[in-house]
Amino acid sequence: MNTDHLISVIVRDEPRVLTRITALFGRRGYNIKSLSVGTTEHPGVSRMTFVVQGDRGIVIQAIRQLEKLHDVIRVIDHSEEKFVDRELVLVKVRVQTSEDRVEVRQIAEDFRARIVDVGRHALVFEVTGDEGKITAFIEQMRNFGILETMRTGRVALTRGSNADIPSHVYSGGPSRALEPLITPEVSAEASL
Repeated sequence: MNTDHLISVIVRDEPRVLTRITALFGRRGYNIKSLSVGTTEHPGVSRMTFVVQGDRGIVIQAIRQLEKLHDVIRVIDHSEEKFVDRELVLVKVRVQTSEDRVEVRQIAEDFRARIVDVGRHALVFEVTGDEGKITAFIEQMRNFGILETMRTGRVALTRGSNADIPSHVYSGGPSRALEPLITPEVSAEASL
């Protein structure tokens, strides 16, 4: 069954790393639903977070292939442990009347959205949350007329509280939630 899989890949920050990794997914016929890339707390090291759609067995094969790439330091399959994820979206919404403006602002307040731009005929909102919250906000705004949207893609970290859960709960062994992301040797090597 094709489902969404959330995977983080810790990589050396070098040219063409993103191309090599996305090509690996492409060769296997995966659709990358979202992709976020950013620096980590270690110089020369980046984190890529993918949401890919596919069968669980094929995703496991792709993870094994990722682990073989020279630039990959660590692969984190978020389905193995509890995690926190967030996404950000900017939404430009049409407001034609003063009543629309009041109603749109009330809905935004309910979602804890921030107004980041105000125009005579449109408002731009910033919303942060999980995928469900983002989708629900967009659906609520559709009635007023969405002029533009831009979603960042999901980012995720394993929960620190995973270390409090007994290791027999996880099929892959004890939690790695409190292990350092990378070893000092890899950190020094990546920053060269």
